[in-house]
Amino acid sequence: MEKFIMGVDGGNSKTDYFLFTNKGAFIDYYRGPTCSHEQFRDGYEGARRAMKDGVSRLLDRLALKPEDIAAAVFGLAGVDTPNQKENIEKIVAEMGFSRFKVVNDSFLGIKANTEKGYGVCSINGTGTSCGAIDKRGNYLQVGGIGWIVGDDAGGGYIARLAVRSVYLAAYRMGKATSLTDIVMGKLGVSDKYYLMEAISEAVTKRKMDYTDLTLAVFTEAEKGDAVAQEILRSVGVSCAQAVSGAILNMDFDPPVEVVLAGSVWVKGASPIMIKAFEDEIAKNVQKEFRVLFLEVPPATGAVIWALELANGAFPDFEKRKQIIKTVSEYLEAEL
Repeated sequence: MEKFIMGVDGGNSKTDYFLFTNKGAFIDYYRGPTCSHEQFRDGYEGARRAMKDGVSRLLDRLALKPEDIAAAVFGLAGVDTPNQKENIEKIVAEMGFSRFKVVNDSFLGIKANTEKGYGVCSINGTGTSCGAIDKRGNYLQVGGIGWIVGDDAGGGYIARLAVRSVYLAAYRMGKATSLTDIVMGKLGVSDKYYLMEAISEAVTKRKMDYTDLTLAVFTEAEKGDAVAQEILRSVGVSCAQAVSGAILNMDFDPPVEVVLAGSVWVKGASPIMIKAFEDEIAKNVQKEFRVLFLEVPPATGAVIWALELANGAFPDFEKRKQIIKTVSEYLEAEL
């Protein structure tokens, strides 16, 4: 007898809801706004409203209820701590789901892109985090809440380091860098005397778009700027330390599959950053590992995981391939 499964990928701006059967057949899809509690003034109540609306819009079209779903996986931004996980799990259970998982969205890349269904995923996008699932099904998140836990990666961090490096070069004996003209131009100043004031206004008050500065670091590093190269190298090392810590704290058979996800990893694809990442893992972990780029939507991981949860086994390659193809086609249509 066919059953229904649901895979949900919720970021800070949008949430994708997919409905499949436990045989891997596509049923329906809905894209809604974010359901991350961190994006609402009323926190978890806002998340409850958004998630309930998204689930209803998907299921009502088929006269289904959450009780009809055999298994569901919710990979959501903002699920970083046990307390956050418990609060979202309570919301999901109260909606009527009985068999489900609530995890940080960093775990979805593992189910989407590994051959075994377990491994480590390093997120390096707007922000950064690291998720790991070992061969026993245990999962662990390293970082994801900011600099205080060593999250020294992500586009925003790279851009801030660019600004910092320019100020250090101007006043604190830092190395000269080709980033200076770019940063000062972005800040609208030509005299370094006004640099700190411009930084205070633009950066500390969050009036600055970091995207161009992040891209500039990659461009200048490729041209040979030593400061830009060191920024990317440091980011690679930081991400590798999170991955290394995850591997050492969990149970993996070699080779450990390490998935790289997020715009900084995938779109940046800096050889300098990747080499620093691989070298640091090799230094810290005495196990063979294999680095993979996530080139499929993370939502596929939610669907594949829900299928595994419903059927008790990680889907075979052909079924995963079919799910990836279907999910990718629907999400590409949204672009």
